[in-house]
Amino acid sequence: MTVIDIPGSKSVTARALFLAAAAEGTTTLLRPLRSDDTEGFAEGLKALGYAVRQEPDAWHIEGSPAGPPATDADVQCRDGATTARFLPTLAAAGHGTFRFDASAQMRRRPLGPLTTALRALGADLTHGEREGHHPLTVTGHGIKGGAIRLDAGQSSQYLTALLLLGPLTTEGLTLTVTDLVSEPYVEITLAMMRAFGAEITRGEAPEGRTYTVAPTGYRATTYAVEPDASTASYFFAAAALMPGGAVTVPGLGTGALQGDLAFTDVLRRMGADVTTTATGTTVRNTGTLRGLTVNMRDISDTMPTLAALAPFAEGPVRIEDVANTRVKECDRLDACAENLRRLGVDVATGPDWIEIRPGAPAAPGSPAGPAGPAEIATHGDHRIVMSFAVTALRTPGIRFDDPGCVRKTFPDFHTVFEAFARGL
Repeated sequence: MTVIDIPGSKSVTARALFLAAAAEGTTTLLRPLRSDDTEGFAEGLKALGYAVRQEPDAWHIEGSPAGPPATDADVQCRDGATTARFLPTLAAAGHGTFRFDASAQMRRRPLGPLTTALRALGADLTHGEREGHHPLTVTGHGIKGGAIRLDAGQSSQYLTALLLLGPLTTEGLTLTVTDLVSEPYVEITLAMMRAFGAEITRGEAPEGRTYTVAPTGYRATTYAVEPDASTASYFFAAAALMPGGAVTVPGLGTGALQGDLAFTDVLRRMGADVTTTATGTTVRNTGTLRGLTVNMRDISDTMPTLAALAPFAEGPVRIEDVANTRVKECDRLDACAENLRRLGVDVATGPDWIEIRPGAPAAPGSPAGPAGPAEIATHGDHRIVMSFAVTALRTPGIRFDDPGCVRKTFPDFHTVFEAFARGL
């Protein structure tokens, strides 16, 4: 049995950094993820004037409940969607002029529903080039609060950013959500806000779900970051795929915050043996991988993992309700289909679905395979690389055009996954 220690959750680390910056006092984050995205978030906080001290296994953040200590700042958000969406929201609660920009990849990703909502709350906000995208300037005058409507059908991060803002308003915030994707990520946000002293109530209205956030502010705390469930999916999938494979991930047990742990339920439906206890989750190969039809709206970050595993199933694998994966680091639906077809796999796609028919990918040099080494087009997307590393376990000769893009969430992925694979 292989036991693998997965790095800390990117989603939890980003939220914890926002909450720590907004809290009264000094917060210590235990075992935060160290990656390009989270380092970019921390550097963004420093640019906004926050004191952030980073040790190998703990980060200490001195909070500023009144908003960024700086009154003028330039922030580079890199490739980080949470950085690019959460930090401008934090800046709106402060007082000063804050300019945000991001990588070319992040500039392409939408921001409009969030910035429209911030404007409705009175934020002074302008887009530097294309409306609804970075670059962005926020002139902070504090946020009074109030009631707004939000469509979060494209990304739950819009809702999370506004929920995080709620306790920093002077009068509180009521959000009516007309559509929502990846709801488990919102549950992470609510649980973490409460851990920092926030008060939130949830209700239902004819036009949608409502969230009412009291203007309580936040209290500093010591917060342990749990392992990243999305990252764990690659190791779980590998164990389910390889004969005799088995892996245990400690720290992702029955009390885990992250909805992406539900990927193991998909593996269970396909025939893998899955055991979840209070302390961790174990996945074992049983010699069977069945096809299935599955709605992955709430766990769409693991869609590429399943797509990369799917050719080895005994029947078709159809993944539905994942339109939002088209506006991630790349169009993940098309990227998965393109790469599987390069390997000779029969794939069909629609606006919000992908179907992969059975038939193990053809090895390069074989009659059905590519003439030379099969190069996976990563589109600079860390999840495409890590997902197709699973495919490569049973398809020798695969290589990646940009293997280093895993630095976004797991800089040591290739070393760790290779060592893990040798033990399967």
